[in-house]
Amino acid sequence: MTASSSPSLTDLLHAAVAAVGGTERPGQVTMAEAVAEAVGGNSHLLVQAGTGTGKSLGYLVPALAHGERVVVATATLALQRQLVERDLPRTVDALQPQLRRRPQFAMLKGRSNYLCLHRLHEGVPQDEEEGLFDPFEAAAPSSKLGKDLLRLRDWADETETGDRDDLTPGVSDRAWSQVSVTSRECLGASKCAYGAECFAEAARERAKLADVVVTNHALLAIDAIEGAPVLPSHEVLIVDEAHELVSRVTGVATGELTPGQVNRAVRRAAKLVDEKAADALQTAAESFESLMELALPGRLEEIPDDLEYALMALRDASRTVISAIGNTRDKSVQDEDAVRKQALASVENIHAVAERIVEGSEYDVVWYERHDRFGASLRVAPLSVSGLLREKLFSERSVVLTSATLKLGGDFNGVAASLGLAPEGTGGAESPEWKGVDVGSPFDYPKQGILYVARHLSQPGREGSRTDMLDELAELVEAAGGRTLGLFSSMRAAQAAAEALRGRLDVPILLQGEETLGELIRNFAADPRTCLFGTLSLWQGVDVPGPSCQLVVMDRVPFPRPDDPLMSARQKAVEEAGGNGFMAVAATHAALLMAQGAGRLVRASGDRGVVAVLDPRLATARYGGFLKSSLPDFWYTTDRNQVRRSLAAIDEAAKAEGR
Repeated sequence: MTASSSPSLTDLLHAAVAAVGGTERPGQVTMAEAVAEAVGGNSHLLVQAGTGTGKSLGYLVPALAHGERVVVATATLALQRQLVERDLPRTVDALQPQLRRRPQFAMLKGRSNYLCLHRLHEGVPQDEEEGLFDPFEAAAPSSKLGKDLLRLRDWADETETGDRDDLTPGVSDRAWSQVSVTSRECLGASKCAYGAECFAEAARERAKLADVVVTNHALLAIDAIEGAPVLPSHEVLIVDEAHELVSRVTGVATGELTPGQVNRAVRRAAKLVDEKAADALQTAAESFESLMELALPGRLEEIPDDLEYALMALRDASRTVISAIGNTRDKSVQDEDAVRKQALASVENIHAVAERIVEGSEYDVVWYERHDRFGASLRVAPLSVSGLLREKLFSERSVVLTSATLKLGGDFNGVAASLGLAPEGTGGAESPEWKGVDVGSPFDYPKQGILYVARHLSQPGREGSRTDMLDELAELVEAAGGRTLGLFSSMRAAQAAAEALRGRLDVPILLQGEETLGELIRNFAADPRTCLFGTLSLWQGVDVPGPSCQLVVMDRVPFPRPDDPLMSARQKAVEEAGGNGFMAVAATHAALLMAQGAGRLVRASGDRGVVAVLDPRLATARYGGFLKSSLPDFWYTTDRNQVRRSLAAIDEAAKAEGR
């Protein structure tokens, strides 16, 4: 097809928007043109597209028109589903007549997301003391686990994908772990009796043939870090929900050691190696466990001698076990290959983390964590993933990063720096060149929303009850007639607020953790008088347009906790390099969360409401301006009476419409 006869981007976008039943928005056209330019010129783009822009079509249409293979990585399951089940099928149908080809698309996730037929049919290689058993036989059919496993067995016969997310309702993590393997535990298709029918392998094959591969940030991170390619080669990478990328990559690059995990490895390896090797690992595990019983939470700037000895013993003993497992064959062990592979995976992980901590890179942060239920763990994470991202993400392809919140404090440079990019317009041989584009939002924020800062309240302290904040919250919720999403900086604060208000107000208050998130959001959306209280993790996934959510409350500016080892280490590193650590780390973290939180209010052009921040520092502190300029451009006030009147009026208007 000659260039002159190729369809214009505007025509393609028009066809796609009509196919998904949307309306074309100026921001979407601007975005599509910027993406087409970046992809065509093999350059990089950061694009902020507010809620309601229709950003998935803004990048899918130019990417499909370009014709090279595209990987789209998202952070949430909901968006992956929307792309694969709704946006891509309709867009491909709409564009086919003009493109004169039919682009193929596929979803690809990490191996443990797929049902493993070997595990399902052969059972799990169990730990020594439990003996080898078939979990399906051992779990009482009447127990929750037993019921989940029977459902999984039936589902295995009918599912085409074996993808855990296609199973509804879902099953517990415990049940799923009985029928799935990590990539380290997998026998490999050529060695496995079920290799020809393997769901994970089938997903990989489909991805190799697809023009568009939809995946998640975690798999993208694994692909970048591990060096063994999981994703098929591609010319264009689009990262949606890009504000989440750094924390997902950090998560994948974080190592952990716990006594339970070490003891499991010891039990798995004991039956496969000689007594001497097994005893050495057992002894190292015991001294590690006794140290961990005394561990106090917090960062370890220096590794204490006793911990270093324990880790060296673990590292050396696990190295011996790894080579011994590789050399033994034992026909008396049932399902020997799977048992060996599972043991090897456990011991290799311990070796890798122990060695990483002992070697002590200046670019790693090491800390102890204590958990009420699981006890102590030793963790190690990269001080920064920016160098890793710069090197692995931007070198071989054109990258487009998009989100509703990429501009913090008025520009893209903060987010760009976390991705390893130099300030806009200063890239050179070392640092990739990129361009930032803000395509705005179709919403009229000053008319649709109010940002209210409760300037008269006392400043939130570290702990302690904030009675004035709870009084203010109760008055606001009452004025709004319910309809409130409460976003709290900790689970404890959310619980305390729910408890206090349930006793005071005659509106239903739902609390995160009391039901599954999906169930909570459905119930919240169904009844306008209902309120939903939760923590930071709620801020990302709530999409409730209309009168059920007309007041979004944040209890305080969500700075990282001062005792967060990774955040405080990052802040210190910026300061040592001559920068402003507080602004670069703590304020940027808070700005991102507040922008995401405030973004829950206006989800459609008819939405009206208030974002209330019950922390006077947003109005009084020096950094308040930076945080405010990261939020949507709502009408701003600190007048509490004005806000009560506005909320009451919005409530009356919704009731008058029968909503």
